[in-house]
Amino acid sequence: MASRSPTSLQLIGIALAFIGLGLEYWAYQLSGSLSSQISSMVTGADTDEVIMCYIAGAVSFILGIYFITRK
Repeated sequence: MASRSPTSLQLIGIALAFIGLGLEYWAYQLSGSLSSQISSMVTGADTDEVIMCYIAGAVSFILGIYFITRK
């Protein structure tokens, strides 16, 4: 059987999945920073930058998985 080469959407999906994982890791690192911890102690919530990185990472990863598994 001939192997199937990945389509451009699958390659974009792989890139989006890796970008999503990278953004999630970056948000995790940002949440441990001193300024974020002080802000969290004062307000009781994470900073907007951390929340936006978590959301963008999750959306990117989910879209990436969708494009990879799409037929």
